[in-house]
Amino acid sequence: MREDFKSGFVTLIGRPNVGKSTLMNHLIGQKIAITSNKPQTTRNRIQTVLTTEEGQIVFVDTPGIHKAKNKLGEYMVTVAERTLSEVDVILWLVEPTTFIGAGEQHIAEQLRKTKTPIILVINKIDTVKREEILKSIDAYKDICDFAEIVPCSALKGDNTEDLIKVIMKYLPYGPQFYDEDTVTDQPERQIVAELIREKALRSLNEEVPHGIAVSIDQMKARNSRLIDIDATIICERDSHKGIIIGKQGAMLKKIGSQARPEIEDMLGKKVNLKLWVKVKKDWRDSDFLLKNFGYDIKKM
Repeated sequence: MREDFKSGFVTLIGRPNVGKSTLMNHLIGQKIAITSNKPQTTRNRIQTVLTTEEGQIVFVDTPGIHKAKNKLGEYMVTVAERTLSEVDVILWLVEPTTFIGAGEQHIAEQLRKTKTPIILVINKIDTVKREEILKSIDAYKDICDFAEIVPCSALKGDNTEDLIKVIMKYLPYGPQFYDEDTVTDQPERQIVAELIREKALRSLNEEVPHGIAVSIDQMKARNSRLIDIDATIICERDSHKGIIIGKQGAMLKKIGSQARPEIEDMLGKKVNLKLWVKVKKDWRDSDFLLKNFGYDIKKM
């Protein structure tokens, strides 16, 4: 290994739906974190790894910082805010606007308490004209003591290579934490559950998504080429169960048929996917069920 090799942890923070997971997926060149246009898509802290000749970046994607309405919300905000003190670099993602709302002001407040280098990433620059980007930089530049400000588009990949160079600049010298082939610390079962949840988020109407979780009941290789997966979509109301199943099971089939190809790509095998739906009322306020669905509330 080179003597000037760099390595460190980089967190992506920001309000819900600013493109944190999309950016992380693009930077590592593989889909690990799920994305949707629904806020609070990411619920857990997800680590992914980018290894280059120059160094290794361990990205920590966190839930969006928002006002919590239940125990799941409190868990998500705690995870996001605690991460700020545990990393080498903070990427704060914002949209290209001059309006700095209460959500951004709250994040800025948290960031002013840290000595960690903060890179402001103005995302979604493909959606506005160049003058708007410059106005946005001007609006944000004094809200915190930023190490750098980098405009980019996570969706189109614009300026993302420059962003990696900027991150490397602020990482300490050190050894690799993971071997070169490691892309994430997420177990396969967790990624499968999240891919199913993503397809449900994208397919269902507004009132259902926040109240769903996915549990993998069985994931077993039938032979070297085929894996059987049984998964249950958990919802909070009987009325939601009907919406998720759909007329003659059409919605459930749609979710399954959209999730299967991505699961097969990830596992490198054919998948026989069976989906079920169960109602667990108010699961987002139940310590037992939150733990059951993979949210480590002990760490709160």
